[in-house]
Amino acid sequence: MAARRPQPAASSEAARPVSMADLARELGVSMTTISRALSDHHSIGPATKQAVLKLAKKLNYQPNHLAAALRKGRSQLLGVMVPYIEGRFFASVVHGIETAASRAGYSVIICQSNEDVAQERRNIETLLRAQVAGILVSVSRTTTDFQHFDKVRKHKVPLVFFDRVPAGDGVNAVLLDDRAGAYQATCHLLAQGCRRVAHLGGPLHLNIYKNRRQGYLDALQEYGLELEENLILHSSLTVDSGRESMAQLLALPTPPDAVFSAGDSAALGALQVLKSQGVRVPEDVALAGFSNEALTSVAEPNITSVDQRCEEMGQAAFRLFTELVEADGGALTPRQVVLQPQLFVRASSLHSGVEELHNAQPLA
Repeated sequence: MAARRPQPAASSEAARPVSMADLARELGVSMTTISRALSDHHSIGPATKQAVLKLAKKLNYQPNHLAAALRKGRSQLLGVMVPYIEGRFFASVVHGIETAASRAGYSVIICQSNEDVAQERRNIETLLRAQVAGILVSVSRTTTDFQHFDKVRKHKVPLVFFDRVPAGDGVNAVLLDDRAGAYQATCHLLAQGCRRVAHLGGPLHLNIYKNRRQGYLDALQEYGLELEENLILHSSLTVDSGRESMAQLLALPTPPDAVFSAGDSAALGALQVLKSQGVRVPEDVALAGFSNEALTSVAEPNITSVDQRCEEMGQAAFRLFTELVEADGGALTPRQVVLQPQLFVRASSLHSGVEELHNAQPLA
């Protein structure tokens, strides 16, 4: 009996994804016909469309979006870059973008810079190589030079900034009126009878922290109070930096009777130090933050904070992107969409028996 010949190894062809060329070969038509049938083009008859779709389903054909992007020079992929995804704010903004993008037939690629400008530059390169249809971005805390975004513009890829945006009027952006939000929060503390309101601020090269500081100063001016520089401390606004800043403020000869923090994490750190040193909140020191993160509702006492209209910001950023796409290289004056903040007053700042200040507006 003849020895059985060894069977050849299974061909890698079997594992290869089904392509449009495979569909065309099976049906005896051109790849153009397959492509048009799959995209429901009006030039392809119903019978041919049905045959193509039936075969595509049978062979489990999956379209190669990246290849299509390379052929067309564009795609239905939208790049979104944020400093970080944890926490309520950026997660909610991204959710707003994804919801609006999905309705319009776009898929979203999410990148994090992790507050690192070098990673931000690498992410831009990655998104451009992926032939994304547009890029929506909130810049990192360490970004002071914005030249890497020039490459996006040179590729004629629509670019929209949100929340943290470069200075100037030449960019398309969606942002909150941070100055108004900070003004409202500080005026609320002053309306409670506080007169030594400290400010925990962030890096001033970022628009949001610069504007929040200005809103704080506007409120002091409104109440006829002199600025005391030792009551303003700038940091990274983490929980740890909030602890350090609060300890420094309590060591002053005359400590503050209120604190407005430009970020909720630092406000939480400040609250922890106040409680550890036996300082009553809000009776001895009232406290307010910014962003309305989830932590504000679970802290004890709950922390007053400015809401940033997160999902609305994401949806507005996507709408601005679609306006750029529709312009298709035409003249479209760069514009900024400004959302109005809302102050959520909670136990950390409310003095009993004090009438609340309503409808506070920022100074010009």
